[in-house]
Amino acid sequence: MGWLDRVDDQVDALRRARALQEASRSAEACGLLEAVLRSTTDPNTRADALVQRLCALINLGRTAEFTGAIEEASTAVRDLPEPYLHGHLNALAALAAHHQGALDRCVTHLVRAARALGAAEERDRDTAWGWHDLAMAYSYLSFHGYALGAIERARQHGLAAGLPEEVFAAPGIRLRNAVALDHNGDSDGCLRVLRDIAIDLNRFVRDGRSDRIRPSSLAAYGYAAARRAALGDPLETGTKTDPVRLLAHGGDSARARDMRQLGQVCLAVADGRPIEAITRLDTALVSNETLGAAEPSRLRSIAYARAGDHVAAHRADRMAFRLAAQRNDRLRDVYIDGIAARIDHEEMRREAARYEGEALTDPLTGLPNRRRLERYIASVTSRGERVVIGVCDLDGFKAVNTTHGHHSGDLVLQRIAGVINRVMRRGDFVARYGGDEFVVVLSGAGMTEAAEVARRIHAAVRTEDWESLVPGTPVGVSIGFAEVDGAHGALRDALGTAFEIADREMLRAKTRPRAS
Repeated sequence: MGWLDRVDDQVDALRRARALQEASRSAEACGLLEAVLRSTTDPNTRADALVQRLCALINLGRTAEFTGAIEEASTAVRDLPEPYLHGHLNALAALAAHHQGALDRCVTHLVRAARALGAAEERDRDTAWGWHDLAMAYSYLSFHGYALGAIERARQHGLAAGLPEEVFAAPGIRLRNAVALDHNGDSDGCLRVLRDIAIDLNRFVRDGRSDRIRPSSLAAYGYAAARRAALGDPLETGTKTDPVRLLAHGGDSARARDMRQLGQVCLAVADGRPIEAITRLDTALVSNETLGAAEPSRLRSIAYARAGDHVAAHRADRMAFRLAAQRNDRLRDVYIDGIAARIDHEEMRREAARYEGEALTDPLTGLPNRRRLERYIASVTSRGERVVIGVCDLDGFKAVNTTHGHHSGDLVLQRIAGVINRVMRRGDFVARYGGDEFVVVLSGAGMTEAAEVARRIHAAVRTEDWESLVPGTPVGVSIGFAEVDGAHGALRDALGTAFEIADREMLRAKTRPRAS
């Protein structure tokens, strides 16, 4: 079941908006989403519409509206537990931050997006698009390895949801990888990637699947073909892979408009019209973010070289290399500043945790204390999870203190804490409640699981070598379990009732005969 299956209001309109954006008709999608926002009172619908609206604004290149759209979407999504929404919002916020030149904020959103999308359990269409937009953000930031990994996740989710392979072929991501290689002097590597892109397109055309490729992807295929021709490969015309035909696609996408302008420059170079290419570059208005700030300078260098002006070509090439290096320098600064901030944060966190830990941790056993136990149960039950609590009371502990002294009693408590902790399930919670009493919390469990946990605790305590620690004084444990019913009444009352029941069950266990 996907995210939209859990949305109750205006789902058809939200699906229509998605389809419009996939068809590169983001302006229409924006109008439809505005109408949804004016009429809905459902928080899930509002959150989805605001995330989609942010996506549409990014597609349209309406940079001035990014900040307000992110704030609105963040407010709507903040208290919703759906990981897909948080992941997709952060992926889009990363794209917006990149377009605004805020690389540190962009990197932060990338990390949050990957964590949230990684926590989404459903392999559905929406999560696939979330991974796609995260891959795009990675790609614009020149994190090409991460981008390819994310687009593969998008492809896997898409295939599971019934989307065809070509939807997430991602020519734009590989295209940016190719031109980045060229900007840094590796034209052969650039050509290899561009030829691989062409092979994929030819396969889709041959198999009759080209009509299902998204318009913005067709524009990227067109630019890849034109760029390859500018570097000397033969120019294909008159077929479905003709770059002139492909570059005409892309609808109202700002990125597609940029590729159309620069694609015309590449085609002029390939057609032996380098002076026209240079003139086009002089008047082109393209975003530095579409193919990198260095791309116009690199194309200028290629055009000057074709025109025979090698001094000007060399000068333009140096500019392209310098612009590419500036991006790397900025990323390095973000990385270093981020590490410094993290070190400062970790030092402050450790200092705060030391005082917090003293208040929430039992100093003898190192286990959480009663105060932290109550916080934990409140947190789990507030999420609607099933909770079973178990009260564990030591048998024979008074005799340990009387016969061997309180120091030996402390050693027994420490060992019992370790024994119980060792046999619990992953994710279970153990606390010292006071004296010789311990409490275990099993989240997402019922009484069947509780019985199995009790069996493991009994077995572990029974096989422990108490004779070497407190000779002649056997140590055992009695356990009682009860479910916390947080569905009715106040949580404090529900906890109190559960503790009373578990305590009574523990006392009954003390009176039952034990297996030797």
